[in-house]
This record gives sequence, C-alpha cells and structure tokens, in this order.
Amino acid sequence: MAIEKEQLKRMYLTMRRIRVFETEVNRLYAETKIFGFGHLYAGEEAIATAVCECLHKDDYITSTHRGHGHVIAKGGDTRKMMAELFARESGYCKGKGGSMHIANLDLGIVGANGIVGAGQPLSVGVALSIQMRKTDQVCVCFFGDGSTNQGTFHESLNLASVWNLPVVFVCENNFYGISVPQRKHQKIKNVSQRAAAYDIPGVTVDGNDVFAVYDAAMEAVERARAGEGPSLVECQTYRHFGHYNGDPAYYRPAEEVAQWMKKDPIPRLAGYMVEHGIATREEIRGFDAQIDQEIADAISYAESQPFAPVENTLVDVYTDIVEEGRNR
Repeated sequence: MAIEKEQLKRMYLTMRRIRVFETEVNRLYAETKIFGFGHLYAGEEAIATAVCECLHKDDYITSTHRGHGHVIAKGGDTRKMMAELFARESGYCKGKGGSMHIANLDLGIVGANGIVGAGQPLSVGVALSIQMRKTDQVCVCFFGDGSTNQGTFHESLNLASVWNLPVVFVCENNFYGISVPQRKHQKIKNVSQRAAAYDIPGVTVDGNDVFAVYDAAMEAVERARAGEGPSLVECQTYRHFGHYNGDPAYYRPAEEVAQWMKKDPIPRLAGYMVEHGIATREEIRGFDAQIDQEIADAISYAESQPFAPVENTLVDVYTDIVEEGRNR
C-alpha cells in the first residue's frame, strides 16, 4: 500500500520522537530524576508508528509495560507523558500511574499496564463494546512474545474469533521474555502460527521495516473495520536496551546485538527518504533538531510542575473503602 510523502515525514517524526523520549528517559532514570522501573521502547519504533498510522483518532489501543511508544504514536502529548513519569499532577494520570500505567481515553488509549498479557482481554472487551455500539471503530492490542504463552492470549484470540470482533492483535516479538530467548520458551518459530488455531489470519513481518508493518496493519485494520473479524500480526524486532532501565542485558550475545543494530528502523527510513527524494539530509537534521527541542521542553515542563499531592492518593481510585463499618 502506498504511503504519501507527507505521511512518511510524519512517521519519521513520530519514530524519532519515541527514540529521543526513551533515550532521555533512560538518562533521567540513571540520574535518579525518575524513579521506579522503565521498560524502554527504543528499537521498536516502526511498529507503533506504522500501526497507529492506520488508525482513526477514535480507534482504541491497549498497551503493555513497554508502552511509551504506543502512547506517543497514538498522539500522546510528550509533556503530559514526561510529567506522569516525574509523578507530577499534570501528568496523564495525575502522576499516579507512572511509566507502566499511562492512559487517556480521549485519545483511545485504554492504558498500559504492568501485568503480562492483561491487555489482551481488555482489547476484546473494547472490541465487544464497538460491536454492540455498531460503530466502525477498531481496537489494536499490542503485546510481546512472552505474553503469548499466557492463558489470556489464547482465551482472547478464541473469543475474538468466535464473536468476530473488530480487534487486531499485534505481537511485538523482540525475541526475549525478559532474559529468556523465544527459542527456549516456544517450540514454534513464528508467533503468527498460533492464529491457525482460531481460524483467523496470521502474518509475520519485519518489525523494523515501517513499510512492511504498515501494509500488514492496514490490511488487518481494514478487515476488522469491515466486520470481518480479528487478525494476528507478528512484528519481529529488537529492543536496544535491556528489559528495564537497570538491566544490562548480558544474556544477549554481542554479535546478535550488533546485527540488530544494523537494522535500526530510524536510519533505515531516513535513508529511504533521502534516496527517493522525499527529504534531504538537511531536512532530516532539521526534523531531528525539532524533536530534540520538543523532548527537552517536555523535560523542563515536567520538572516545573507540582508533585501529585499526598491527600489525593485515593482520588480517582475506584474501589470500596471500609470506614467505621460502612462502605463508601
């Protein structure tokens, strides 16, 4: 499927925005300006970018613990995201969600979460809502290869298939479940093979090739939007950092890392744009400078914002609280 020149420029900006955001977040964790665990998306930018380029503003996504890239690709404001990571009240979740729990329903971002495989049943619920409301919306569910061994994966694909729901399952296969390589936790070579068990389309593509991801995602999204049911799209990729910000990833062979770094999706797209006259090297440098400044401004904004007040700890928390024998 053809991608317009302006689309490609926009996609390059999105990929670069994700990369710089994640690189800076990694630095901020190291400088203890951000606390907790950060699971960085650097290296996988082509997937979220290409998939979300296929979506309408009112479509939905569910995410994972490695969710910053998904939020940015769906239109998230990097200032509000950075504020959330800094635990500031102006963050997307008022500073209480942090890195693994960014959500914004206005943008169709149902939410990242820290439970492996939890986004899959959420996406089925969202897709059922779409079907019941009879809209032409679609829900995309992002998840990693490790989660495809969970019961939630199989239950979700089965139910989505049985009910013919408008959901696209996107597996971001970076070949490691934390430190365990895929070859040691699955007998199959490609996760997409599992689609056959539920009689839905399954395809494996190069997740570092923004064009391949876009073509596969667009076909699956259009199929879902037309009422033809779910698909499984496996995007094979590689994370540049360890599983989380404190993981040196010594379990990955140096030669393997070096080979994957040569497949970095961002310089691949930049090279294509220059080669095909879509942008000059000077324009690419201008795009890079623009994004560098945007992320620097986001950090400055976050640092200037007030922390989430302690007295608001239970605000927006939906549960029953027992107090003096009464529920409220």
